[in-house]
Amino acid sequence: MKQISISETVLFYDTDCGGVVSNIAYLRFVERARSALFAELGMDLMSMNESQLFPVVIRTEIDYRFPARLGDEVKITATLVEVQKARVTCEFSLVVAQESGEAKQIAQAKQFVALVQMPSGRPRRTPEEWRSYT
Repeated sequence: MKQISISETVLFYDTDCGGVVSNIAYLRFVERARSALFAELGMDLMSMNESQLFPVVIRTEIDYRFPARLGDEVKITATLVEVQKARVTCEFSLVVAQESGEAKQIAQAKQFVALVQMPSGRPRRTPEEWRSYT
């Protein structure tokens, strides 16, 4: 299974006036993790720019469990869970460490992604070797 983890610190611009993370910040965390996962799959920013083949999110689902707060260190784990002919599915777990040292899941998400060739905008098949990662 192809999986990566990144960490993001909750900064002021991620929060509302109560110091609680706004829902759009969670999506930004997921996007950063997805970008890192696709870089591991050979689709880093420079490669995509050269090939003009880009992963395009066609659906995002996110379940918010508990609020993250200003200063929290959020660990985001991205996992490639399914590879189909024309799309892939990625799952994400967002956790923060508690004072006890245990990790508390604050959100989970799922994205469905298609590969699109630009400038035509035509979908492309997923690379066959990606099937070995699921």
